[in-house]
Formats: sequence, structure tokens, C-alpha cells
Amino acid sequence: MGETNEARVARAQGEVSPRRLAKQMAIASASCTVFGREGYARASVDALAAEAGVSTRTLYNHFPGGKAQLFQTVVTWTSNEVRDAQLARLRAVLDPELPPRPEDLERDLVALARGFAGLMTDYPNHFALVRHIHAEADHVPPEVLKAWHEAGPAPVRRAVAEAMTHLTDAGLLDAHGDPAMAAAHFMALTTHTLVQSTHYGVLPLPPTETDHLIRGGVAAFLRAYGMGRGSGEGRREA
Repeated sequence: MGETNEARVARAQGEVSPRRLAKQMAIASASCTVFGREGYARASVDALAAEAGVSTRTLYNHFPGGKAQLFQTVVTWTSNEVRDAQLARLRAVLDPELPPRPEDLERDLVALARGFAGLMTDYPNHFALVRHIHAEADHVPPEVLKAWHEAGPAPVRRAVAEAMTHLTDAGLLDAHGDPAMAAAHFMALTTHTLVQSTHYGVLPLPPTETDHLIRGGVAAFLRAYGMGRGSGEGRREA
């Protein structure tokens, strides 16, 4: 799954003094606000230092790599938080040891999609950062893009693919030999659709429209990967 933020803090506490760690976390927290508002390219070191209430010299003392290192720290930190929340919701809805009944599969997939979509409200600063990453990918250092991907999207994609494997083994889905592709299609038809429709949560949709998109996405997914059972019953129960 990767290192949790709690583990990262515990490790950092053993590597630097508590006072230095607290200062670094304060600078990173303030920088998250600036990056979320301005993006990577437009955010200046002066603005980042001012938001944190420190001098640029202090900022470079804690982050010698400057803006790139600070952005990577912030993105990795928030990605770890969102990843842990996504994996927790995945485990809560699709327990590999207790697969859903066939008649409950659609209901549970709708619940999973709702849980993932709700994270845009729970972690607005993170999704603001991700919005800028996609918009400014040609300006963000490659190592930062790689760190973000490895911290959040990659482990979540693997976990959803594993869930698709368990559902296939339980006779509930047919992943057609490619659970990773099934996972990608599930995410594209549900979470990613909402991400695009709301511009990463900036313009939330009415609850009825959100529900319509989620249910429609799950129904489309089951038409492609379900075991031939109609989707209407699941929608009535969800």
C-alpha cells in the first residue's frame, strides 16, 4: 500500500528534531494553500514563504530544493492521506473475505463510487493540487509527477484491480482476464466522470445529478463486466 502519513511522521521524528519537523510541516501546510490556489508554475517562492510566515532563507533552509521539493512534499503528503481514505472505503465496501451477494453487487459498487466521489469534498486542497498537476504537467518536474503517481493513483489502482479479481473469483464479475482494465473502466465511468464534471470539485453538481451519474456509470460497468444479471434490481435496492 505504501507508507502511511503516520509512519512518515514517526520516521521523520527520528531523523530531525521535533521543532524542525514542526516548522517543515507548517511550511508544507501553508504551501498547500498557495499551490492549490496558484498552481505550480505561478506560485513563487516569495509567496510560499509569505503564506508560511517565514523568510525565503528559512524556506530554503528546510527545503533546499526550493519550490520543486516543497511541491513534491505537499503532493506526496496529501496523496498519502487521500490514498489511505480511498483504501479504507474500498475495504469497508468490498471485503475480500466476504463478497457481496449477487443481488447486492450493484448496490455495493454504487456505494464505493459514492465514497470515492465524496473525497473531493473531504480533501479539497488535494484535488485542487491534482487539478493543477493535470493542467500544468509540462511545467511540473518529472520526478514530482512520478512521486505523486506512486503515492496515490498507482496503489489505489492496484487495490481496485485486486478487488475486481476477488469479485471475478467469486463469480460476480467477468474481468475478461484483465482486472486492471476492469478497474480502470470502473473508475473512468464513476469517479473520473464526476471529477471532470465538477472540475475536481470546484463546481459541485446537485445531489440528484451526482447520483444519476454514479448509478449510470455502475450500470454501464456491469453491462460490460457483469455476469448477465440485469441491473435494474440493483438500482432499486441501492
